[in-house]
Amino acid sequence: MKFASEFRDPALARSLLAAIAARADEIGATRARPLHIMEICGGHTHAIFRYGLDRLVHEGIEFIHGPGCPVCVLPMGRVDECIAIAERPEVIFTTFGDAMRVPGARGSLLQAKARGADIRMVYSPLDALEIARRNPAREVVFFGLGFETTTPSTALSIQQAAREELFNFSVFCNHITVPEPIRALLDDPDMRLDGFIGPGHVSMVIGIHAYDFVARDYSKPLVVAGFEPTDLLQSVLMVLDQIAEGRSVIENQYARVVPEHGNPVSLAAIADVYERRPSFEWRGLGEIDASGLRIRETYAAFDAERKFGIGYGAPAAPRQEPEGCACGAVMTGRIKPPACPQFGRGCTPEMPLGALMVSSEGACAAYWQYAGARGLAAE
Repeated sequence: MKFASEFRDPALARSLLAAIAARADEIGATRARPLHIMEICGGHTHAIFRYGLDRLVHEGIEFIHGPGCPVCVLPMGRVDECIAIAERPEVIFTTFGDAMRVPGARGSLLQAKARGADIRMVYSPLDALEIARRNPAREVVFFGLGFETTTPSTALSIQQAAREELFNFSVFCNHITVPEPIRALLDDPDMRLDGFIGPGHVSMVIGIHAYDFVARDYSKPLVVAGFEPTDLLQSVLMVLDQIAEGRSVIENQYARVVPEHGNPVSLAAIADVYERRPSFEWRGLGEIDASGLRIRETYAAFDAERKFGIGYGAPAAPRQEPEGCACGAVMTGRIKPPACPQFGRGCTPEMPLGALMVSSEGACAAYWQYAGARGLAAE
């Protein structure tokens, strides 16, 4: 396949693996004392397992799976708030498909749909806009969810709704940002991280300088990476090169897609529509300062939180994770999915307890889909 096969070349992969092994030996990395490299993006996690990179790299390299799945880091309370909005008789609730089966305390959106709520899967917020045009007597709510990758499309849809004065359209905004949880992880004294594989799609929007603090303040290397096997292997090698040479900088392996300063059109739309929340709750990480976005007062008519009096600022009962569910520990890289007592037993893709098993970018889903029996048997 043109433009993909070049990055899946076995000979190139073997040469990169050999170079990684040589660097790891030079650094002194071993199975007993490995280098911990965290990938931030769920797409990278799935690629690592799809191509077996976790087994192919030197035994002194351990991949740590970070909070790179926006569906997975959403706390249960926000899922419950989605359901509360969706169950209102005047509402048509629209969402991306990977959020349909994420469980909250009151079940999932899919279960709410089965109970009679008008919940529809869409591929874009523009689909939700079209539903609003066709149903002027109904309130159409879009579940705005994702990192900086999907934030611009929601912002552009809100701008379009404002131009059309389509006031029966609103967004339940749960957009979050990547750099802030990286800082939270680095501030955690219990986390041992030697370097980062930075997210490719997010960086396509925000550029690479949003991560400068990783090298400047924490002396850790970060390499923004693509999603093909040789992209990831080259990125690991670039991280090892920095460690071996005593350097800590931000590098861009994915330069064919990621511009240094990001996408100016996307960044302008984000700045126009959103402002930072003082803090936002992340599953497994708790409240993180300035890590979430909310809709500006200028576009208040399109803010579902204001329209329905729900969300941040509204009273909410504490939600407990299901008994035995270790999503938070997996999401923050403290344990691997098979170490969760429910993995493959009480929690499967057919009957999930946590979001990591059902999201297309979830670490548990990656282990289940690609690791199979070895994932279940892993220590």
